[in-house]
Amino acid sequence: MPRSGSKAPEPKVDTLRQAACLNPHPGRVSDPLFAASDFFDPRDLVQVKYEMVRRVRTDGLPVAKSASAFGFSRPSFYEAQASLQREGLSGLLPKKRGPRRAYKLGTEAVSFLREQLLEEPSLSSAELAVRLRNKLRLQVHRRSIERALARAEKKPR
Repeated sequence: MPRSGSKAPEPKVDTLRQAACLNPHPGRVSDPLFAASDFFDPRDLVQVKYEMVRRVRTDGLPVAKSASAFGFSRPSFYEAQASLQREGLSGLLPKKRGPRRAYKLGTEAVSFLREQLLEEPSLSSAELAVRLRNKLRLQVHRRSIERALARAEKKPR
């Protein structure tokens, strides 16, 4: 039973959060559509971005006004517009952040690390980092080495 004064959890909010689609600033959405109807949810980031672009494209609202009414900047509007045109509705889903791949530890570096471990299985990741720096002139954190070796173990040979 919820404590007095606390609200019951909302399944939609949990789902939006899990999908990384929960608008971090729903209070900034001031477009009249979102105030007049339960269908429009300022917490749904994809819906907010879609409506922001639609208002410009079909209703003729100026970009600056639309961006402001939906809590975004003009550059964010143009980014959403381009993503929508390029990828459709899925283009409005938030993208994963961070590196897309292990850019330092390519196949050559991982092969070197595996060879070192075959010769001396007791080597620590810190010792492997030193050898990698000396041999291939790559400065890599020991945890990156551990992750790269774990990924290599999962790949079929």
